[in-house]
Amino acid sequence: MKSAVERQLGIIGEAVNKIRKLDPAHPIPEADRIVQFRNRLIHSYDTIDDTFVWPILQKHLPALKNAIRQARKR
Repeated sequence: MKSAVERQLGIIGEAVNKIRKLDPAHPIPEADRIVQFRNRLIHSYDTIDDTFVWPILQKHLPALKNAIRQARKR
């Protein structure tokens, strides 16, 4: 489960990074932090603390999902 969650967060981070490069004006809240976390997941996975990942899932992921939905309506 942990591996799957971290993999999906890595994919989200990569997608946000690509969107930023293709359309720098695209409003993604906390894009820099998302990409930084992705880089940490991918390159420094041994330093990831589960107590840090859980709040991302609970608080930040729903907010990101909502922001993406709003952006798609434009």
